[in-house]
Amino acid sequence: MLFFRGGVNSPRRRNQEKAIFCTILIIYALYFLFFAGSSDPKRSETSAEDAVKGGPHRDSRSGKASPSASASRQPQALDKDMVVASMKGDDVSWLYTYFPEWHKSIYVADDKKAPLTVALNKGRESMVYLTYIIDNYDNLPDSILFIHSQRYQWHNDDPYYDGVPVLRNFQVPYLQKQGYVNLRCAWVLGCPAEIHPLSDTHRNDVHAGEYFKTGFMELFPGAEVPEEVGVSCCAQFAVTRWKIRERPKSDYVRYRKWLAETTLPDDLSGRIMEYSWHMIFGKGPVYCPTAEECYCKVFGLCNLDCPTEGDCAGRYVLPPYSSLPKGWPYIGWKGQKQDPSKGLPEA
Repeated sequence: MLFFRGGVNSPRRRNQEKAIFCTILIIYALYFLFFAGSSDPKRSETSAEDAVKGGPHRDSRSGKASPSASASRQPQALDKDMVVASMKGDDVSWLYTYFPEWHKSIYVADDKKAPLTVALNKGRESMVYLTYIIDNYDNLPDSILFIHSQRYQWHNDDPYYDGVPVLRNFQVPYLQKQGYVNLRCAWVLGCPAEIHPLSDTHRNDVHAGEYFKTGFMELFPGAEVPEEVGVSCCAQFAVTRWKIRERPKSDYVRYRKWLAETTLPDDLSGRIMEYSWHMIFGKGPVYCPTAEECYCKVFGLCNLDCPTEGDCAGRYVLPPYSSLPKGWPYIGWKGQKQDPSKGLPEA
C-alpha cells in the first residue's frame, strides 16, 4: 500500500496517484509493444524463413505455391530460373557449383518419384519445357533458361562443348530486351534453312522434314506453312516471362496435348518441337542472326574473327561423333591428353 502526506482528499495526493497510475500504464504498454510479438521464438523463426523463401507454402524447386497456400500468401515470382531436362543418373551438380545465383527446376523425365517430373516421357526435352510453362504460367520468373542436364554436350556452343562458359557468358539484359534468344550462334545444323516443309522427302537419319508440314498445321492451325524453317539446333534457349505470356496458357496446353497424342515417335515429335520454339516465341520461320552478332549480343564475345555469316574462328567445330570421348575434355578424340586451359582441342 502507498501512503501520501496531506490527507485522504488532498489534491496533491490525487495528482501523485494519477501520475503513478499513468506511469504504470505506459510501462505495461511498452512491454507488450516490444516483447510480446517476439515471445514465441518458433513463430519468429518461421516468419524470417518465409521472408527469405517467399512464403511458407513455396515449392523451393518449381517456384509454385502448394495447394494449401491461401490467395493472400501467393509467393513472389523468382528472378531467374534454370529449367533442366534430365534423366535418372545425370550429374547436375555442376549447375549448383557454378551458378548458385540461379534457381533450378530440375525435371527427371524418366523417374515418376522425382520431385519434378512429367506425366509422359515423350518428345525429348519438349515435354519438360511445356510442363514447366503450364504449371508455372501464373507465377513465371523474369528470365528462364531451358537447357539440357549434362555439362559437356556435343552441341554446346563452346570450343570444348562446355556448358559452363556458355551459361556464364549469357547476357540477361539482352534477353530482357529480346524476349527470346537461342543459346547457339553457330549455323552448322539448323541454319540457314534446315527444313523445307513443302518439299522435303524421307531421309534415313532422324529428320523432321517430311513430317514437319503436318506437325506445323496441327501446332499452328490456320497459319500458312512456310517454305523454309531455320534455327540453330538443339533446343536450348532463354525466354522472358513477358514473351511466354504473349500467348495464352491454352496454347501451351494444346502443344503438350499434341506431343502426347501424336503418332510420331519420341525423336521425331521432339525434333518438330525443336524447330518450332522460335516461332512459338514470336520469331519468323527462319531465325538465323549472324554468328558475329549473336556471339556479341547473346554472350558478350565481340570483335571475333568471323569469316562467314554462320561461323566465327575458334568458337565451334561440329564434332565427328555425338558422344564425347570418355575423359573429355582432358582426353581428346584420338585418346591424346589435352589441356582445356591451353588452346583449342585437337580435331
